[in-house]
Amino acid sequence: MRATLVIIESDADHAEAKALIEKLMGSNDAKDRARIRAQARLIEAYERTRWPRRHPTLPDLLTYLMDQHGLTRADLVPLLGTASRVSEVLNGKRELSMSMVRKLRERFQVSADLLISRKRPRGMAA
Repeated sequence: MRATLVIIESDADHAEAKALIEKLMGSNDAKDRARIRAQARLIEAYERTRWPRRHPTLPDLLTYLMDQHGLTRADLVPLLGTASRVSEVLNGKRELSMSMVRKLRERFQVSADLLISRKRPRGMAA
């Protein structure tokens, strides 16, 4: 099958590139397989630029974990200390202590990196 690569600079180009991959998927030709890999890399580069990933905020992450595990705010009290502390953390008004991070990490089996704030303390270089 004869096909060239699509350079992706717009959403229309993106759709065309995905259609090209779809068209080439049925081919067993080594050249077409190479084109698929190259086009997929171009698509990935465009998507990373167009729709960059953002890290979830701590409240968003905890809300998601609570939902996935069928938990309520009250269920976080043993992990965070008090109901008011749970509320402060879920409202973004309080950072987690290292003991809270440890307990949450053990409970939900997530990386501590997700739980530790990305904000730099004042006076710290980036």
